[in-house]
Amino acid sequence: MYKIVSLFSGCGGGDVGLHGGFKFLGKYYEELPFQTIYANEIDPKIAGLFDLNFGINPEIKDIREINHKDIPNHDVLVGGFPCVSFSMVAQNPPRLGINNDLSGKLFFEMVRILKEKQPKAFIAENVKGLLSANAGKALPLILESFTDAGYDVFYQLLNSADYGVPQKRERVFIVGIRKDIKGNYTFPKPLFFPEGEDGPNYVNLNQVIFPESEIDEKYYFSEKAIQGMLNAKKDMNKGRAQDTSKPCNTVGAHLAKMSLNSTDPVLKVNGRYRRFTPREVARIQSFPETYQLDFADSVQFRALGNAIPPVMMWHVARGLMTSLGIYGLVSDGQLSLHV
Repeated sequence: MYKIVSLFSGCGGGDVGLHGGFKFLGKYYEELPFQTIYANEIDPKIAGLFDLNFGINPEIKDIREINHKDIPNHDVLVGGFPCVSFSMVAQNPPRLGINNDLSGKLFFEMVRILKEKQPKAFIAENVKGLLSANAGKALPLILESFTDAGYDVFYQLLNSADYGVPQKRERVFIVGIRKDIKGNYTFPKPLFFPEGEDGPNYVNLNQVIFPESEIDEKYYFSEKAIQGMLNAKKDMNKGRAQDTSKPCNTVGAHLAKMSLNSTDPVLKVNGRYRRFTPREVARIQSFPETYQLDFADSVQFRALGNAIPPVMMWHVARGLMTSLGIYGLVSDGQLSLHV
């Protein structure tokens, strides 16, 4: 087993994908030779969700306060470093990129740990806005920093819908292989395609949402909220009701506080608007049904909305196996995810 250290771990979407050995929409994603041995998460409630599913209690601490000596030796460092500053959605206030906002600089902490621990490889993930953040200067700085830490670095923008996830979620993945290993990395090719192109159609939202009869009334918007949407300015992106025959638009961490005048995806069923349930969000993100959700809705929405889609990470991790010279799956040792 290759040992994983998971930074900014959240609820563990990336870890589910790295471990493999789970089912999603009837397809089995084989077990991979990676096992998480340490996690770091600053939010104690989200850390509790990680512990519930992995049996690992993340170190609840600001990553800037973590001494590298307290992190165990490992083979792969993984982190979806905070992306508020790089997001194209978060425009109020405008993006600050790497210059002025602290959260935009936390990737330096990942670089610090790479320099000190020198694992064989790393996987970093961030939003599409990273490509253009800070007038296009953020990404070159990040890549240069990872290279200076001793790694050959590869990056690509991936869309989760291309890999069987019922969601259009574009994310930048950065993979590094330690220079002395002299490994190359090839990103996974798309497996699903939009309707009309060669290949199967995208997995759609209808495949993961509950029937109307099973939805608690609390997930429906009130008549007052609907009237407010109708009275709103014409230029507002109101009532972003999803076409359920297609993948969902990107779900985010603020689903619990969403309104009909926001850009958050919502459902319109028989003339009524509703938000997704936490389990539906988990499915939209490609978490297996066996992933446990046992916290308040607000915690679950925040955790799931920030997560890396497990199926997407599984495909990225499969490519890393080849880069590290792992050509066959192994079965020695038990994975910690309770599935």
